[in-house]
Amino acid sequence: MALDRPAYRIKRHLLGKPLTTERISDEKLNNRTALGVLASDCISSSAYGSEEMLRVLVPVVGAAAFTLLMPVTGAILLVLLLLTLCYSDVVMIYTRAGGSYVVARENFGPNVAQIAAVALLVDYIVTVAVQVSAGTNALISLAHLAGGGWTGLDHLQLPVSVAVIVLLAYGNLRGIREAGRTFALPAYLFMAAVGLVLLVAAVRGLTGELPKADLHAAGVVPQGTPGSGWAYGASLFIVLRSFANGGSSLTGLEAISNGISAFREPQGRNARRTLIAMSCVLGILVLGVSTLAHFTHAVPYIDGTPTVIAQEAHLAFGGSPLGTAGLVFVQLATALVLYTGANTPFTGFPFLASFVAEDRFLPRVLTRRGHRLAFSNGIIALTVVSLALLLVTGASVDKLVALYAIGVFTAFTMAGSGLTAYHLRRRERYRRLKIAVNGLAAVISAAVVLIFAVTKFTEGAWLVVIVFPLGVWALMRINREYRREAAALHSLQAPGADRPRVRRHLVFVLVETLDLATLKALRYAHELRPDEIRAVHFAIDEAHGRRLAARWEATAATSVPLELVACPDRRLRHAMRELATRTTADGETSLTVLVPRRLYRNALGKMLHRGTGEAMSKALAQLPHVAVTILPFDVSRALRELEEGRAPQPD
Repeated sequence: MALDRPAYRIKRHLLGKPLTTERISDEKLNNRTALGVLASDCISSSAYGSEEMLRVLVPVVGAAAFTLLMPVTGAILLVLLLLTLCYSDVVMIYTRAGGSYVVARENFGPNVAQIAAVALLVDYIVTVAVQVSAGTNALISLAHLAGGGWTGLDHLQLPVSVAVIVLLAYGNLRGIREAGRTFALPAYLFMAAVGLVLLVAAVRGLTGELPKADLHAAGVVPQGTPGSGWAYGASLFIVLRSFANGGSSLTGLEAISNGISAFREPQGRNARRTLIAMSCVLGILVLGVSTLAHFTHAVPYIDGTPTVIAQEAHLAFGGSPLGTAGLVFVQLATALVLYTGANTPFTGFPFLASFVAEDRFLPRVLTRRGHRLAFSNGIIALTVVSLALLLVTGASVDKLVALYAIGVFTAFTMAGSGLTAYHLRRRERYRRLKIAVNGLAAVISAAVVLIFAVTKFTEGAWLVVIVFPLGVWALMRINREYRREAAALHSLQAPGADRPRVRRHLVFVLVETLDLATLKALRYAHELRPDEIRAVHFAIDEAHGRRLAARWEATAATSVPLELVACPDRRLRHAMRELATRTTADGETSLTVLVPRRLYRNALGKMLHRGTGEAMSKALAQLPHVAVTILPFDVSRALRELEEGRAPQPD
């Protein structure tokens, strides 16, 4: 530890001891933990899915919206069944992280698969922002209902959401297992909380004591009348739009297929069991919340709070002290599961990004595991972009939903289409049934994407419509660059390709002053055994150049003569480029430029001495037959040795 840099010691203190690569197999999730971690996003969507349907229906048909809510919910559950069957197929056939990306790549090729990659990456980013914003709404709703209308937390919506995202990123940087232990419990608390609300509401409903919400309370969304919507032929359009909004209840369904690498062996079977359990829980929750809204007439508010599920809990439990305690429990559990639902992308996004990077469509740096075996670069990238999105939208769930479902339903479309193509090429049991199920899932998912793109275009969906082609183009551009580099290497695959192609090798040592760093560079230059060594000083200040030359002549420490190059216009990099170009102009001379770099451990030394090594390296990097090497030298160590009475050495 004594030799560790301060930054590493801080990192070790914050994240814990580093894990070795051999520990990867120990960082897998069992099914119960996986359900809590990977299903939090999906299960928690039930907290706002029904509300998003009502947000479309109520302004058009008023109280009739609560009647229409049930058939729309039924349609959502049918889609849930189809997608569950589809993704059960995915996790059994493709047992590696990537989900719909892998399905599309294997069946349509890597280029088409980038549509799925962009869809999933966008979905993960928006999911973090949506879930965290909804979680903060749950806390504000608690303050509003339990505090007698107090909304003193409104101004904290954005800062609280930002703080939660930072906390989630920190938890995931510590590693998969610790993140799982931390984030699994809220999912089960939320299931218990909503189950309690439904049970109490059912009992009170059977006894005739279940109250209804006030449809005319201050702040609720404006209500239309049934006649206005139907008279203008808008009924189908509104129902379709409500259905698309309700599709947000299904977001997160793909998380298990994207994070299948986190499961223990046998991964496919464990992932399928967890997926089926998650879908059953989600179906019950969505149906329960919608049914309760149907009977209580819990209506959305313009500013998003109190939420529909918070109103349902308040109506079910009543205003007694025990009822208030129940409301607190439900809202805290809702906030926790929504916050931890935002954790699901922190598991899926890095896995997917690393997989796409392995295919050379994203930078390879995303394939590296970090201090705690997590894909740290992917986690950091997700954190930065989701925070930016949160700041732009002001943590508004209504604004974010327009960006939300397009990404995930595009991924559903790619998965269903890919599996349809997969089964079309095979002769197997239940082949026709599988083709029908997956094909229907693809068609319905594509319809949801189209509905969202049209009906939500002016509300923010235009951004996703633009981002998609740009994202696919960017991934293709990255891949083209990697392929160009690979082709260049392949063209050199001949015997003796590593042999030098020039007859003469020169080494230039750039000299700023005569010190130990310069002597180290000269010593290293001799070790290279070139044909010629030159010590070069660019004379920006003529007086300083003359003094340096005189001192150089007077010392016996070096046998290399000093060459002064006039640089009256003080364009140091330009002068070095010209000298290097002239030196290698014959095409038979290679040049190595050694740049001494002085390192200082204290801030004063860094401030008093400028560093030009990196700038010089960039200036020469693109010249043919020229290589630049920066030689670091610890000046602070040399000074310490001198103070201790020892003769400092140049290396």
